[in-house]
Amino acid sequence: MSGILERLADGGPVGVSELAKEFGVATATIRRDLALLEEQRLLVRTHGGAVTQAVSYELPLRYKGVRHADEKRRIARHAAALVREGMAIGLTGGTTTTEVARALVDRQRLTVVTNALNIAAELAVRPNLKLVVTGGVARSNSYELSGPMTEASLMTLNLDLTFVGVDGISTKAGCTTHQDVEAHSNGAMIRRSSHVVVVADSSKIGRVAFARICELSEVDELVTDSGAHPEVVRELEAAGLRVSLV
Repeated sequence: MSGILERLADGGPVGVSELAKEFGVATATIRRDLALLEEQRLLVRTHGGAVTQAVSYELPLRYKGVRHADEKRRIARHAAALVREGMAIGLTGGTTTTEVARALVDRQRLTVVTNALNIAAELAVRPNLKLVVTGGVARSNSYELSGPMTEASLMTLNLDLTFVGVDGISTKAGCTTHQDVEAHSNGAMIRRSSHVVVVADSSKIGRVAFARICELSEVDELVTDSGAHPEVVRELEAAGLRVSLV
């Protein structure tokens, strides 16, 4: 079903016959999947196919194919090695920070603060971790809580280490993301942390997204994969940022 939603996210209607051919399944299977997705209000069925909902929406995180999955897991393993027993750590939303959370599930005596509902759901069943979830308004496409309630809930907390997911990081614009409200809330978490580590695969390095999360000077370290453009990495290091390539 995720493949169907990814095709819809690319724009335009999809047909039952073309989907069956593309995925190598029977048309009856495609029709059944379309019916289930319509029940979840993720698409509207048409004669012979389906279209996206009439309202504009971004494909929910749980249905997105995770790009650069191997790189994100390598980044997460390196990032998790920075965490020591007894720390209070922050995790913003994102696919790479989710991998960091998964790399930490067996640790002892950690306090984890997050504004990401999907991360909270994975960690809530771990009795060895203390989980703190911020308040805020949930965004369905990213599972992040953001807004004034998020920022207010962070004001009284002190974090040893925060892992930040970004849509872009550059010497020109600092750390950026597509959503301005999320940017502001993630910036609030950064300001409550003693040490800030950006975790981002190489496709984000040198990119600039719409909304600034923080200045580059507010970040201590970047963990990315070896596919990052060497010249951009040198620029980031020259600006004073420690860069770890994995």
